[in-house]
Amino acid sequence: MKDQSLSGAATEPDWETAARPDRGRLRRLIEERTDKLWGLQKPDGHIVFELEADCTIPAEYVLLRHFLGEIDAPREARLARYMRRIQNPDGSWPLFHEGAGNISATVKGYWALKLIGDDPEAPHMARARSWLLGQGGAARANVFTRIMMALFRHIPWKGMPCMPVEAMLLPRWFPFHMSKIAYWSRTVLTPLLILYARRARAVNPTGLGIEELFLRPPAEEPQWQVNPAGSRLGDVFLVLDRVLHKVEPLAPRWPRERAVKAAEEFMLAHLNGDDGLGAIYPAMANAVMALRVLGYADDHPAMRTARDAVEKLVVERGEGDEAETYLQPCLSPVWDTCLAAQAFLEAGCRDDARLTHALDWLADKQILEHVGDWAVRRPGVRPGGWAFQYENPDYPDVDDTAVVAMAMHRADPERYAMNVDRACEWIAGMQSSSGGWGAFDPENEHYYLNAIPFADHGALLDPPTVDVTARCVGCLAQVDRARFAGEIARGIAFIKREQEADGSWFGRWGANYIYGTWSALVALNGAGEDMDQPYIRRAVDWLKARQRADGGWGEGLETYEPWGAGHAVASTPSQTAWALLALISAGEVESREVVKGVRWLETAPREADGPRWKEAHWTGTGFPRVFYLKYHGYAAFFPLWAMARYEQVSAANDRKVRWGI
Repeated sequence: MKDQSLSGAATEPDWETAARPDRGRLRRLIEERTDKLWGLQKPDGHIVFELEADCTIPAEYVLLRHFLGEIDAPREARLARYMRRIQNPDGSWPLFHEGAGNISATVKGYWALKLIGDDPEAPHMARARSWLLGQGGAARANVFTRIMMALFRHIPWKGMPCMPVEAMLLPRWFPFHMSKIAYWSRTVLTPLLILYARRARAVNPTGLGIEELFLRPPAEEPQWQVNPAGSRLGDVFLVLDRVLHKVEPLAPRWPRERAVKAAEEFMLAHLNGDDGLGAIYPAMANAVMALRVLGYADDHPAMRTARDAVEKLVVERGEGDEAETYLQPCLSPVWDTCLAAQAFLEAGCRDDARLTHALDWLADKQILEHVGDWAVRRPGVRPGGWAFQYENPDYPDVDDTAVVAMAMHRADPERYAMNVDRACEWIAGMQSSSGGWGAFDPENEHYYLNAIPFADHGALLDPPTVDVTARCVGCLAQVDRARFAGEIARGIAFIKREQEADGSWFGRWGANYIYGTWSALVALNGAGEDMDQPYIRRAVDWLKARQRADGGWGEGLETYEPWGAGHAVASTPSQTAWALLALISAGEVESREVVKGVRWLETAPREADGPRWKEAHWTGTGFPRVFYLKYHGYAAFFPLWAMARYEQVSAANDRKVRWGI
């Protein structure tokens, strides 16, 4: 049982006698923020913000370039400046702002800076090394970090799990098959299988190693692999891994070459232009290395395409001695545009030509013909979804699709009738037998695979989650509750089953229980659930109890950790907005808690020259406990959305929210 005590300080002002928000002032603030957000619209209609992760992505970019034998000193200097700035005072690197140090992130941060030229005896490097050795050293890093160390020959190949490329040839009925793991795992792993089969070796032009990060020589390390599930099955997989390490080098040549060819063909077929393999950095970087190992020349079209995709993720900030460079893990234009559209709709921009321009851009991005990997489990379903990125037709995102469809349906159901109909048809077809929805694949619930050594990152699969399920329920209910009655009922049953004992819901793709509870409550209201039911009131009470003394809400990403229950941070604009949207959907627009929250947003610091509220803490989730995200747009979309909804609902006669999100 977790203790979600996310409350603030004990002393608070006398809110009982405080005035409600002044409607004129509130409207002016909504208009001001709306205008500033419109100011970021691109000429073609879309809106996109930066998407930032921890130090591992820029560090891995340095490692990629050194794998290839390339050194770009000016860019590396800017990358180093960025990585030094986000280092913790104790020398470690965290996975998110003000987070605890992480072994793998710290190994990569230190390693990249050493390759760039930082003196290992410099204070920041010495602190990082001391912290790492105190945690058990680089041998305790995760699988992906150890794979890179093996490519640079800093550890022996036994330091990484055995990954026979022959896995590409396994039949679908076999316990392991590439279609049984998440899309991100599939696109990251496939080029890695090539690198492993070829025993690839980095050029490493500096010749520098990181032997000082190990407690003992890597060749003498007695135990590299871990049992990620802590189960008996995990112990069996550890034994199997040791056996495979012994027999894999003896595999016959002809099936190995056939398997390498299959991996190569998959990679080339999914290369996705200059948006990249899987449209995510780790897969893109692995593709570049695999192509190099396979002998593709730098001027080969496939290699140029793969490298261009990586370069599209580069962000340059500042000038002169303060200039920094970092890499985004991927790009988020569809997600940013559809969330902005929702905020604009709430702010009263339904008839604005700029909104039509944004939605038309989204309409052009809908995947209507290409059949992606999801069809392995749903061969009879027509495509109709949207990807998260500019282009990623093999991997449309159920979550994006639902939010886009709801915005189009609300804005102009006639203009976008075909788009919405195809989206809902695809969403309905992607429902898993459990009643829930995953983000990219149905029925991706082969949980026994979480016990293999490669799965130590805890994100091998894409099972149904409450937040994505809630979005789908809300969408189908908003568009046609009668037509999709069966899917909605099964989705609601899934959401009910997943509710925590304290009334909250876990948030898979956002931080965390506030995000999950917002997602569930707005969808349940949109689906016509009686919001006075006991299970819903428990969720409402949970949210109210977690409001901080200043009127906002804040929840740390530490709540994903077993030891992080109840971890609060300062109130954040995006999490406060989620809580307000949830409570308003539950009929609480007149409540003391909602009034406090709106007044906190009214007075919280904001950018003077941009649309965002100021938000230092991260509220986005890539993979719980492993990888987190700072969506730079969240502090613009959600506070505006929540304040505008409060204004609209509090002025209405019935106080009812009529939308699925």
